[in-house]
Order: sequence, then structure tokens, then C-alpha cells
Amino acid sequence: MKKTPGILINGDWLKGEGSTLRSFSPVDGSKVWKGNAASAAEVRAAVTAARKAQPGWAALPLSERVALVERFASLLTERAEALATCISSETGKPLWEAATEVQAMINKAGISIRAQQERSGEKQTEYQRLSHRPHGVMAVFGPYNFPGHLPNGHMIPALLAGNTVVFKPSEETPLTAIRTLEIWLDAGLPRGVINLVQGYREVGEALCAEPIDGLLFTGSSNTGKLLHKQFGGRPEVILALEMGGNNPLIVDAGVDTEIAAQIIVRSAFLSAGQRCTCARRLIMIESEQTDAILKAVRKLTDRLIAGAPDSTPEPFMGPVINPSAARRMLAAQADLEEIGGKVLRELRLLDDFGCLLSPGIIDMTGVKKVPDEEWFGPLLQVYRVKDFDAAMAAANNTSFGLSAGLISDDADVHQRFLQQIRAGVITINQPTVGAASSMPFGGIGASGNHRPSAFYAADYCAWPQAGITGDLTTEQSGFSMTGIRE
Repeated sequence: MKKTPGILINGDWLKGEGSTLRSFSPVDGSKVWKGNAASAAEVRAAVTAARKAQPGWAALPLSERVALVERFASLLTERAEALATCISSETGKPLWEAATEVQAMINKAGISIRAQQERSGEKQTEYQRLSHRPHGVMAVFGPYNFPGHLPNGHMIPALLAGNTVVFKPSEETPLTAIRTLEIWLDAGLPRGVINLVQGYREVGEALCAEPIDGLLFTGSSNTGKLLHKQFGGRPEVILALEMGGNNPLIVDAGVDTEIAAQIIVRSAFLSAGQRCTCARRLIMIESEQTDAILKAVRKLTDRLIAGAPDSTPEPFMGPVINPSAARRMLAAQADLEEIGGKVLRELRLLDDFGCLLSPGIIDMTGVKKVPDEEWFGPLLQVYRVKDFDAAMAAANNTSFGLSAGLISDDADVHQRFLQQIRAGVITINQPTVGAASSMPFGGIGASGNHRPSAFYAADYCAWPQAGITGDLTTEQSGFSMTGIRE
């Protein structure tokens, strides 16, 4: 695999003048990539390059921008296996899951083109005209859990709208960003339209301090709140903040035990619990089946294979992103147990490097003042409640509002859930981790700022311009001359 410097400014790859940056395999700690972060001067140069390129990019006919996005998707298809291998090496995802991420990137092109046409197109009547204009230079901050798909979901709509981009990926996944940008360049993207700056927190802070026109962020709620504070007093900068959640999954009485167990396990433990839509809280309405369902969940969880991405048999889940993340999960379990939680299945380390965890389940029924936190890993809390009203109260007892799920055969319960739940992405009788790019994606409360991504990303990538036109005649002037002396 060829060595590429980590910084891209105005179409040129640069080594970077900042601190040393490395990415490691969460499987064994082996080095995946080594380079340098961007300096503050390079961040400024990246924004300058994007600013210079933006008018020309926006002036291109939409059809040409669409054609370039389609070429990017075509090259993604050709290089899908190589990019999936790269994602897997940096995140530890099983190869099958990394391949689904690349496919989601490919699908995003066509979906974003359709969304741009439907939500940000032009409309013209005889005297009225609606058009949409790009904001200018958009900063995109990417997360490590989907290092290809999630920033791609911001960048494609931004480019289609006529914006240029400065991309700051997670410091955990620099190589995935490099490989993605190489594909953009090979697709024929003009110089300066996407610029790449790598680095830690200080690089992100430097980028936010520059005169950007928008910030498109996917990450933790704590970081999102800090960014929101940093942009206080800058209302001209649009913020689209996609953050995490303390997501509930309600299980009604009378459901099929085995099907419920499968939905619960996939909701809680897919991607080693590192999806922002993973179920964190299992809220079970007490019935004769409750114990049987929990037993089936534990039994199925015992069968899950956690291992290296390329191991045989193929694993269900890989490691968490780094040893620090694993230690946080172990500490979370210990803290929950200390305040009264009963461990039903212990979350524990499975490898010497310190990233591979067994899925954990802890019963928090009756425990007071449980922290309202997003524990980003394979740890599921169980709450047993008496009825549906208590289940809804528990589900909504959070400052977050990203995703929520219901398992029930009762159509009336479905309707009550839909009416009462406070979450932006909901599922009924499906795992909470499923989401459709053909629909909006985002949350309320501490999970976002009411600017959902996916199909609605077109909304925050352009601003509407309403126009009224007429002929230069009194009859068509549109206003009255009443009250003027002869």
C-alpha cells in the first residue's frame, strides 16, 4: 500500500507541520499509519484554499457536480474491498461490517442527488422564484466509528450544493480519510474543493477559529456542546450537530421470546456497541415472559463471537477503538454495580492488548439516580417496569433523544409509542441500529440541534433565496400608488 502524507491543501499532499500522529490496530496495537498533524498555519491555508475554490465550484452547472459525485461513487465501487480493509484495520470492525460501510458510502451518492433535487432544487412561477445557495466553506468533523460513511454523509450534500470542504477526521482513523480523499481526487475533484487536515483537539479548535461558514459535526454530546459554546455569538455560521444518545428499547408483554432476544442483542452489541443508535437501556414490561426473554438474551449473547476482523469463524463484533475506551467501559460497569446494579453477564477484557470486550448486561431495576450517560460500548442496562406508562416514563427519562425502539405485537401500543417517545430515529420490531439514508437522521435534546442529516442534509448545506419578479409596468409592479398627490 502506497505511503501518502496526511494533509491535503489545494490539491497537494503535504507531510504536516504539527505533532506526530499515528493510528493503531485495536486488535493488537500494530501501527496502521504514521504521519504528522496539521499546524495552525496549515489549517488556515486549507480554509483559504477552500475559500478560493468555492466560487468556481459553485458556478459549475449542477449537472457537472452531480457527474463528479457519480464518478466518485463508481471509483468507490471499484475500490470497495481495499477501502473496507482499511476501515477494518483502523477500527477493528469485522470485514463484513466494514464492507457494509463502504456500500453505504456508495449508496449515499444517489440518495444525496435525489435529496438535493427534492429539498434544495429550484422552483419558478410567473412572478416567483425559489432557489438555494451554498453557504461557502464547510468544516466537516468525522467520528471514528464510521470513518468513511458518516463524514461522507456530510461532504456529498455539501459539494452538491456548491460548498467547498475542510475535513478534519478523527485522530483514530487518519488513513481511512486519506484513502477516501485519494478517490475524490482520482474522480477529478478540482483543486481546493476538499482539503484534509489531520490532528487532535487543537486542530479542530484551530479550524473552528477560522472564518468558516458552517460546521458539520458527528461525535459525542460533550464535544458537540463545547463546539456550540465556541460558536456563541457567530450566528452566521451554520451548525449541524449530530451527537449520541442514551437510547431505550422497550419490550412489551406477549412477544416472541427468541425474536425479541435477537432484536435486543443486535440493538445493544452490533459494532461492539459503538453505534450512536445502539440500545443502552432495555426497558421490560413485567410479564410471565420477562425472565425467559432475559435468559434467551444471555444465551444468545454467550454465542456471539468477538474477535479480530479476519478471524475464523467470522466474528459478530470486533474490539472497541482503543484501550482507553475499554477501560471506560469497565469503569462504567463497576460504577453501576457500586450504586446497586446486578451484573447478569459480565463485561470483561478478552485480549492482552486491552480492546476486545465481552458484551455485558447489568440489571439496574430499582436503582436511584443512575447517571444519564452514553456508555459507548457493549454494555446493556436492564430496567423492569410494571406497565407501558412506566416504560414510556423510563424511556423518556433522559436528556438525550437520538434513537428508541419498541418490541410489541399490539398496534395500539405502537401508536402510543409513536405519539409519546422523544427520539428522532425510532424502530418498531427492528433493531435500533438500523437507519435509512433515504430518511432524515438525527435527534433532539442533547443528541443534536434539530438539523438532521441523511436525506435532510441538503437542508443545512444550502440556504433558500426567495425572489419576486415583475415587468417594468405599473400594472405588474406589485404595489399600490394610492395616497400620492397628482
